[in-house]
Amino acid sequence: MTTREVHDETRRLLDLFAPGSAIEGEELVIGGCRVRELAETFATPALIIDERALRQRARRYRDGLSARWANSQVVWASKSLPCTAIYRIMGEEGLGVDVAGGGELVMALSAGVDPGRIVLHGNAKTDDELQRAVRAEVGTIVIDNFDDIDRLEKLVTNEQAVLVRVVPNVDAPTHDAIATGHANSKFGLSFDDAERAIARLRASQRLRLDGLHVHVGSQILSTEPFTRAIEAIARLGKFPVYDLGGGLGARYTHEMTVPSVEQYLDALVASAREHLPAESRILIEPGRSMVAESAMTLYSVVTVKRGAHRSFVAVDGGMGDNLEVSLYDQAFDATVANRVGRGENFTLVGRHCESGDQLIESVALRDPRIGDLIAVPVTGAYCMTMANNYNGALRPPIVMVRDATATLVQRRETYDDLLRRDVTP
Repeated sequence: MTTREVHDETRRLLDLFAPGSAIEGEELVIGGCRVRELAETFATPALIIDERALRQRARRYRDGLSARWANSQVVWASKSLPCTAIYRIMGEEGLGVDVAGGGELVMALSAGVDPGRIVLHGNAKTDDELQRAVRAEVGTIVIDNFDDIDRLEKLVTNEQAVLVRVVPNVDAPTHDAIATGHANSKFGLSFDDAERAIARLRASQRLRLDGLHVHVGSQILSTEPFTRAIEAIARLGKFPVYDLGGGLGARYTHEMTVPSVEQYLDALVASAREHLPAESRILIEPGRSMVAESAMTLYSVVTVKRGAHRSFVAVDGGMGDNLEVSLYDQAFDATVANRVGRGENFTLVGRHCESGDQLIESVALRDPRIGDLIAVPVTGAYCMTMANNYNGALRPPIVMVRDATATLVQRRETYDDLLRRDVTP
């Protein structure tokens, strides 16, 4: 490669990291912080989040939707990165929060999120979760089944706003495990059942039917499934509120083409103008596309193994902190963070006792050595959500960086944490 080609390739690689990331010398810098200093301070593996980039993304969604449809609200799908500090940031930026379990609700409330802006989801909400939501005066509860109605009718003493989740029969082009709009989805109600639920809720003395909810899946790289879902639910009639869900994909590699936030919003709003009442309130629930690109995972190289058919770089993390690859075949990119650039092709693997513990099938790394740092960009969504203790691994810390200052917002687990729940006879 010529010097110019090397430079261009390095710039392309940098484009996958949070906006504002840079290379100083040969070292990656995120949020003004050098990766070596981050590793020395917080150890590895660690999830590093650029706070400025995250806030900019939230504002881009918030302002973009408001400019296109004034009566609207962005509701962050918190399952993508449930961390109290992130809830706090979203609340400060004026976003609502979508929670899908008691733990997410507890974190949102602890972070000071306005309960009126919380939307509770779930296909199997427990009595405890519904009780917590009602006590907290959560703004909206999404009805996913008739049992939700039965339980809420017993729990609610005043009035509770609800939406009915509708299965739009839209097959989105994504991994089967994260497709939710097809006819066989475990989420939501068919059109016939939705009509029955609507009739029942309209007769309720305690549950106030505000409207409909729809969601077609996650990591969707086209706007067409979203617009088809809007057209589908419109046939159920006119309502004050329509929650159009989320699902816009993130760009994990250069080969991926993903609609921009603006293209996504343009498509949603154009379809809403065509099919929904002009006076209705529109909610959207971005998750992955809200948080993915603001973060990277930092690892240390433990061993380099060169073979006749394949060469491996093994790091001190893996499927314990990133299950996206094993579960959804998600592709990622990476670089030697203290020597940014391309080089020989390696398979990047983790340290867990399973052949499926593979982060990247083939990635060009520049002269990787034991002790080097490996940075994997676009890991802000679902990686920490699904972090686990495989082989007794300790879940990584979350570090927020901004203006050359790094702040620990969630500490690394300890071995004492692993033993703390044990009960000695």
